[in-house]
Order: sequence, then structure tokens, then C-alpha cells
Amino acid sequence: MVNRIKILTEYLDLKPHPEGGFFSETYRSKESYTGESLPERYNSDRCFFTSIYFLITGESFSAFHKLQTDEIWHFYEGNPVELYVITESRELMKIVLGDKPEYGMRYTYLVDKNCWLAAKLESGNYALTGCTVAPGFEFADLEMGDRKKLIKDFPEHKEIIERLTR
Repeated sequence: MVNRIKILTEYLDLKPHPEGGFFSETYRSKESYTGESLPERYNSDRCFFTSIYFLITGESFSAFHKLQTDEIWHFYEGNPVELYVITESRELMKIVLGDKPEYGMRYTYLVDKNCWLAAKLESGNYALTGCTVAPGFEFADLEMGDRKKLIKDFPEHKEIIERLTR
């Protein structure tokens, strides 16, 4: 049997991501915004946008994190992916990315800036997704969720926070 995870990991040069899963940057625009032209939350210049491949396996997940920037998730292939988003108004949303719109799955989903986000497989062994961020992603903009602090801040979502934090 063909090991699709191994093929994708090698072909796309995927590396472990700090939030979980595996990634490779596919594009970083050569043009950038100056720090002065961006909102104050950015502490330096940012390129116009970045894009990555992101692979989630049955043994991995994307732990709760948030960005200072809107992020568009794209579904490419594999098993459905559950996105869990805690909005600024404290609402927990579950969105399923996949290739069966007749079952309510989406090919893309926009996660608003400053929302807590985690992702895992609905079932199965892998999903290849992608993420596009504008202005472009910098690791300085990534805030990983601390389990104890998130539970303190969102006790009503304790169960999913415990499952999707490290």
C-alpha cells in the first residue's frame, strides 16, 4: 500500500510545526508593507501575504493558537478536518473542512484575527490543507495557547481545550 503521508512529506518538504502537524512555506511575497503603514499590533514590516501547506495526521493536531492576522484555511485532500474556533465573543464554533459540500463541509474557511484556533482530523489518517495569511505570517505573530490560562479564560470550553492543547 502506498504511504501517502510519506509521499507528501517528502515531495512537499514538510517539517514539524510548533503548533503541531507539518508544514512548508509555498509562497512569501517579495513586496512588503512598512511597519508604519500597518496597525500598531505589528512590530515590524510584513510582506503582503504568505501561504503554506499544512499536513495533519492521525497522530497530530494543530493546538490552540491565535494570530494577529486573518487566516484562510484551504482543504486539498485526505480526511475531513475539524476546525475549532473560539471567537472574541467567547463562542465556540466547529467548522469541517473537506471535499463533501453536500454534508456541510467547506473547501475554505476564514479564521478572524485574535480568535483561538485548533484543528484535528474528524477521522482517518491524514489531511493536506493550506493556510494563507495577509499581511504575511511571522512567528512573532503566533501565540500558542496555554492550557491552564485558556481553561481559566474559557471554562465553558474546558473539554475541547484539554483535548487540543499541549
